[in-house]
Amino acid sequence: MPALVIGLGNPGGEYARTRHNVGWMVLDELERRGRFGRSHKHGLARVREGTLDGMDVVTARPTTYMNLSGRAGKQLTDHYPVSAHDAIVVHDEADFPLGKIQIKITGRSAGHKGVQSLMDSWRTQDFVRVRIGVGRPEGSSDLVDHVLETFDRDERERLPVIIDRAADAVIAIMREGPEPAMGQFNRAPVT
Repeated sequence: MPALVIGLGNPGGEYARTRHNVGWMVLDELERRGRFGRSHKHGLARVREGTLDGMDVVTARPTTYMNLSGRAGKQLTDHYPVSAHDAIVVHDEADFPLGKIQIKITGRSAGHKGVQSLMDSWRTQDFVRVRIGVGRPEGSSDLVDHVLETFDRDERERLPVIIDRAADAVIAIMREGPEPAMGQFNRAPVT
């Protein structure tokens, strides 16, 4: 059974380097580390199949906007021999400071529209998430604008280490399981 890693983000070049697309950035890093075939369309997602550290892996980027990610997630788990409980979802988390990585295996969406869409489509809250802190805007700035903006210069300098650590977290989940990976990554200092 392959590991199914779903990165949440928005399609379109204007969103490519935004905070909301940090999940896609982690997939880029995972694919760089492994051996993956060409990207192809499967339903409402772009997928790449390959191997990473000797494990079969499918990376998937929903081609819907973030708040409709569940449609793609449902199609993926219907097609691949992976249940929603075994999928790994990688996404931004505005409630965390930039660089905080947290693995979560159940619970509510915390207001994240992409995660909520997956919950609605899969009809469960029980799936593994790698939450990547992107921070909240200062003052009364709009959260939606914040996550749809690109990282500022200081954040961009820190981003490679954050993406690298989030990719490490995904690999640890695949190799050791979510609970041991939680012990390793959830207590770690913010990068």
